[in-house]
This record gives sequence, C-alpha cells and structure tokens, in this order.
Amino acid sequence: MHGVTLEMILNELVEQKGWDEMAERVDIRCFRNEPSVKSSLRFLRKTPWARAKVEALYLEMKGWK
Repeated sequence: MHGVTLEMILNELVEQKGWDEMAERVDIRCFRNEPSVKSSLRFLRKTPWARAKVEALYLEMKGWK
C-alpha cells in the first residue's frame, strides 16, 4: 500500500461502504457514534489493532487480499 495514506483509506471506505457497514465490520465507537474522518483518524493513529482491521477491510474491498 505504498503511497496510500490512512486518510485516503478512510475516505474511500466511507464512500464505498458507509459508516454503518464499517461499524459492523470493525466494531469501534468512532465508527458508530457521530462518526467523522477526523475523529477516526485520531483514534486509528493511536490504536494499532484497529488500524490493522481498517487496512485489512480496505485491502479486501480492493481485492488485494
């Protein structure tokens, strides 16, 4: 995923899947309660396990996994 930022990943996932589906796939509060890219980025940058799940969801969406 060289050159793909976490913000790019989140924006694309939100556009393709929406917050509700993302919350079902990755059960974190910042996707369920008043979701925003800004709050999600802040959480994901501090929480490696959640970031890994979001990155895996992105790879699955792209068909790279």
